[in-house]
Amino acid sequence: MLFIFISCVLLGALVGFLAGLLGIGGGLIVVPALVYLLPQLGVGNELLGNDVIMPMALATSLAAIVMTSSSAALAHHKNNNIPWHMTKPLMFIVAVGALLGAFIADHLSAQALTNFFAVAVILLASYMLASIRSQRSRAMPSNIMLQFISLITGVIASLMGMAGGAILVPVLTYFGVPLRHCIGIATACGVMVALFGSLGYIIAGFDNALLPAWSLGYVYLPALLGIALTSSLFAPVGVKFAAKLPVQTLKKFFAVFLILVAIKMILT
Repeated sequence: MLFIFISCVLLGALVGFLAGLLGIGGGLIVVPALVYLLPQLGVGNELLGNDVIMPMALATSLAAIVMTSSSAALAHHKNNNIPWHMTKPLMFIVAVGALLGAFIADHLSAQALTNFFAVAVILLASYMLASIRSQRSRAMPSNIMLQFISLITGVIASLMGMAGGAILVPVLTYFGVPLRHCIGIATACGVMVALFGSLGYIIAGFDNALLPAWSLGYVYLPALLGIALTSSLFAPVGVKFAAKLPVQTLKKFFAVFLILVAIKMILT
């Protein structure tokens, strides 16, 4: 357990640094890392079976995001980046989607869940690699359509163990919402995704006899504590380096790396 904790402390430092440097969600790093780490450290395989590894990685990632997203949302609120009249209805719907996603994940096979995550990562990384920009804004969709988008975002983000900003920001930008408001809305909604998504995974895994000691549902507490301790500390370090390093070039290399990791997950 100590080895798992120390490994996740180091993982949290890397996640925080890359999140600050490249502006990416931690779930894209945490989930594949935990899928690889947990079996290496004796969780799963012969002891427990691989079916619990992917849900544990997703749940632990979401639980770690709760604190970092809350801190970011507070900062955006202080800077008036969150238009609350638009954000509040979306927060409720995205929370429902996140809960639903957790219960869907509990009923999917390990391979189906892994394949879904990997394919979604390939799509997001390809978007990152292409640096797609909408040349002209479209009219905002109806409230019903916007709420449907939020529901789907919550489900997908929960199934991926991420906050959902990688989905919401491009969508809202496409419809002409100012970028700083897009990021503010996505951050506030990310708190709800992480909170209700991890709550859903806790409830769904509460009676699972295959889970190891120190698990709260599917959330693996030693890994959560290790990641949470350092991710917030190293995010500002990444932000400082962002001014000195060629971030766009690094982001493209990282996108290629994510695609390769996702392909390996599918083939393994």
